[in-house]
Amino acid sequence: MSEPDQDASALARLIDHTILKLDATAEQVLACCDEATLHGFRSVCINPVRVKLVAAGLAGSDVRTCSVIGFPLGAATSRIKAAEAAQAVADGADEIDMVIDIGALKEGRHDVVGADIAAVRAACPDAILKVIIETCLIDDDEKRTACRLAKQSGADFVKTSTGFSSSGATVADVALMRAAVGPDVGVKASGGVRTLDTARAMVAAGAMRLGTSSGVAIVSQAGGIPAGIY
Repeated sequence: MSEPDQDASALARLIDHTILKLDATAEQVLACCDEATLHGFRSVCINPVRVKLVAAGLAGSDVRTCSVIGFPLGAATSRIKAAEAAQAVADGADEIDMVIDIGALKEGRHDVVGADIAAVRAACPDAILKVIIETCLIDDDEKRTACRLAKQSGADFVKTSTGFSSSGATVADVALMRAAVGPDVGVKASGGVRTLDTARAMVAAGAMRLGTSSGVAIVSQAGGIPAGIY
C-alpha cells in the first residue's frame, strides 16, 4: 500500500472523526477508531457514554479521544456540564467540545455564558476545550460576543456547530470567528463538511479543526488511502 500524499496527511491531522448519531453501536464506534488510526485523524469525537470504549480502542495510537458536553442543546446547568466534563476526562477524554447556553447569549446575559464556559474549563484544566456557539441560531454580533466570551474564559477553540440544528458551518462564519478570536485561539468548522472542496475552503477561511463524519471520503479525495481499504 502506498503512503498517503502530504496534502492528505496534513488534512487528516485536522479532522475530528465524528460519530454522534443516537443509534450508534459499539461496533460502529470502534470502526471509527480503526478508521481514525488508519488515516491519521486528530481525534474521534463521541458522546460521553462512549469515552471509555474509544479511549481503549485508540490506546497505543496518537489519535485523541474527544467528548461532547451539554450536547446538543447546551441547556444543562453549568454544574452538570462541569461534572460531565470531569467524568469524560476521568474516563479517558483528551478533548472536550461543550455547547454554550445559547438562550442566555441571545438574552444578553453574557456573564452567565462566560461563567458556563469557565465552569467547564475549571473542570478539565488539562484537556483541550472547544466551545460550540451554534452559529446558525445567532447573528453576527452574537457570534463575535460568544467568541470573545470563550476566549476570555480560557477556551482553546471556538466551534461553529453541533450538526444537530438547522445548518452547520459556513465559510463566512469561520472567517468571522477567526477574526474575532485572533491567532491564539483555534476555530473548528463542524456540520456539513463532507467534501474535499468544502474542507479546503474551511481551512482557507481559518479553520484549524474539522468536525466531520466524512473524514475517510475527504482524505481519500485528497489522495490518501482509498475509502474501504483496511
